Amino acid sequence: MLVEGESDRIAVTTIARRLGRDLATEGVEVRVLGGATNLRRQVREALVDRVGWGISGLYDVAERQHVARALADVGLGPVDDALGLEQLGFFACVDDLEDELIRAVGERRMLEVMGEHGDLGAFRRLQRQPLQRDWSQHRQLHRFVAARSGYKARYARLLAEAVPLDDVPRPIADLIDRM
Repeated sequence: MLVEGESDRIAVTTIARRLGRDLATEGVEVRVLGGATNLRRQVREALVDRVGWGISGLYDVAERQHVARALADVGLGPVDDALGLEQLGFFACVDDLEDELIRAVGERRMLEVMGEHGDLGAFRRLQRQPLQRDWSQHRQLHRFVAARSGYKARYARLLAEAVPLDDVPRPIADLIDRM
């Protein structure tokens, strides 16, 4: 299973565990790409290392063309659209994993989680900054999580633990089901 960053790995494995799946004991390796531009190399390595094993992954919707080209370059394409990528086991997050989790948890619940972990005051300060004042609360939440060192990984876990199991974002649910 290929994911873009450490926060993606944390979210996927946390949700899988909550769904009763231990990916590691099932023999699923979750590889962190370190960015979508490393996909081609990682797929090649995975194909060589694990002949006969399936490869699946998550990507940000803005990276669709790059993902399609990378998969075609290693012989898994051509792929013309998101449906074709899904058939290969690659699922798009709109806009990214953090957006998927924020929508699934809901802004109100996310604020509660932030309060439970002592971050609500810092978030309120961000909201008062001139640049962010006119942004939607969703965009402010995304900015807060993405801009602070270590917060992507922290909130990947916290939101993955908070998301109702009936509302797991489709790309994550489909990826886990595929495995």
